[in-house]
Amino acid sequence: MRAVVYKGPFEVAIEQVEDPRIQHPNDVIVRVTSTAICGSDLHMYEGRTAAEPGIVFGHENLGVIEEAGDGVTSLSRGDRVVMPFNVACGFCKNCTAGFTGFCLTVNPGFAGGAYGYVAMGPFVGGQAEYVRVPYADFNCLKLPEGTEKETDFVLLADIFPTGYHGNELADVRPGNSVAVYGGGPVGLMAAYSAMLRGASKVFVVDRVAERLQKAEEIGAIPINFTEGNPVEQIQEQTGGEGTDKGIDAVGYQAQARGEDREEPAIVLNSLVETVRPTGALGIPGLYVPRDPGGPDEQAKQGMLMVAIGRLFEKGLRLGTGQCNVKRYNRHLRDMIIEGRATPSFVVSHELPLDQAPTAYEKFDKRTEGYTKVVLHPHA
Repeated sequence: MRAVVYKGPFEVAIEQVEDPRIQHPNDVIVRVTSTAICGSDLHMYEGRTAAEPGIVFGHENLGVIEEAGDGVTSLSRGDRVVMPFNVACGFCKNCTAGFTGFCLTVNPGFAGGAYGYVAMGPFVGGQAEYVRVPYADFNCLKLPEGTEKETDFVLLADIFPTGYHGNELADVRPGNSVAVYGGGPVGLMAAYSAMLRGASKVFVVDRVAERLQKAEEIGAIPINFTEGNPVEQIQEQTGGEGTDKGIDAVGYQAQARGEDREEPAIVLNSLVETVRPTGALGIPGLYVPRDPGGPDEQAKQGMLMVAIGRLFEKGLRLGTGQCNVKRYNRHLRDMIIEGRATPSFVVSHELPLDQAPTAYEKFDKRTEGYTKVVLHPHA
C-alpha cells in the first residue's frame, strides 16, 4: 500500500509499504478514507524527536472496516469508524479510570500509545491506504454510514477532543472568560469548545493572520501578540481583572514576541499573569521530556523556568497531559450529528495522499493559509 514515510528532517515521501494484517483476534483493518496532518507530526518532521527514518506517520484516522478479527464483537466489515489517536486496551487500571491516553498495556514501559508516533508503541500510522486497529471494539467509534460530515468526523481522532480536553483541564464553566494561547488547530478547537461550554468571552492569542481571522469568525476575540503584550491587551478588555481560565495550546515551541527564537516557558508564564487569582490553567499543549531542538541546555532536558512562585501566590490550579480521547469523542460525535458542532471550519485543505510531501512543507512553514490539512488516501 502507499503511505507517508518519514525520510529525515523536513522530508517525507509517498512509498509502498507492507499492507497491514490481522495480528490478533481483536484487530480490524480499516480502509483509510480521511487522515489529518497534526502539529505533533511536525515535531517528528522537523527532526526534533528520536523518530527513525521509515516510520509511517498519521494518528488522526477515519475509514471503513475492510476486515475484522474473529474476536471482534461490536463491529463489522463496512462500518465507518474513527479512531482516537490514543491506542488503548480498555481494561488496564488507567483505561478503566478513563485515562485512555495513559494506557498501561499497549506500550510496555511507557504510559500511552499512538499510531505512527515516536516512542508511542509499535503501531503503524494511518497516513496510508490502510491501518491496523488493535483492541478494535474499544478503539473504534462508529459513525453514520456514507460520507456525510467526513471532515468534521475525522477531527474526532485528536484535535476536537484535545481542544475540549483543554477546557476540562481548566474547568471551563458557563459564563467564564477564557484566554487561549495559540491559534493553531488545537487552539481554535479549544476556543470553539469553550464557546460550546457557554464561556462568556474567549480570547485567542497568536500572530498568524489566518488563525486570528478564523478565531474572529467563530466569535472569539483575536489578540495579535506582535502588536503588544498579550497579557496587557487581555487585561484592558477584562477591566484589569484577567480571565477566569486559561488554556495553553502552544507547548514547548513557543516563541518570544518580536523575536524569531523559541522561549519554551513564555506561554506558561503569560498565562500565570493573564488568569485572575484563584483561576485555573489547562495545558494540552505538548511539552516533552527532552527537546533536542531546545534553545538552551535546560530546555533540551525538558526543564523550564516557570513562575511557580507567582502561580502559588495567585492560588492558581492547573491540569496538564495529553487528551483521553475516549472520554469525549462519543458525545462530540453526537453533537456533530445533530448539527450542534461543526469543527471542520478549521480545515484549510483537503488533498490526495500523493500531495502529502508538499502539504507537510507548507503546513510547517504556515504558508498559503495552511492551518489544517486532511489527506484522502483513496481520492
